[in-house]
Amino acid sequence: MTLYERLGGYDAISAVADNLLPRLQADPQLGRFWQYRGDDGLKREKQLLVDFLCASSGGPMYYTGRNMMTSHQGMKISENDWSSFLAHLNATLEFFQLPQNERDEVIAFIQTTKLDIVES
Repeated sequence: MTLYERLGGYDAISAVADNLLPRLQADPQLGRFWQYRGDDGLKREKQLLVDFLCASSGGPMYYTGRNMMTSHQGMKISENDWSSFLAHLNATLEFFQLPQNERDEVIAFIQTTKLDIVES
C-alpha cells in the first residue's frame, strides 16, 4: 500500500494543506512569504502543494509545478525558517493524529527537499 493510500488519499492530503497553510501564513516569522499574495495565488499555491504531496506519496496526481529549487529560489529561506516550518508541519500531523510510522515517512520525505529550499 502506498503512503498516499495510508495517508487517506486526496481528501486527507488536501485537509492537511488546509490546516498547514494558515498556520504558516499566521506565523510571525514565516508569514512574510505570503504577505503580498492575492487570494487566487494562494489558492493556486495550495493546489500545487496538494498535487506535489499526492504525486510524491505515490498517488495518481501529476505535479505540474516547478521543482523545489526553482520555486523557492531567492526567497532567502533560512535554517530557522525551515525549523519553524517543520514545527508547524508536526503540529498539523499531530492534529490529524497521523500514526507515527506515516508521520516519520512524511517528515523523512519533506527533509529530502530541504537542500533545494533552504538558502542560508
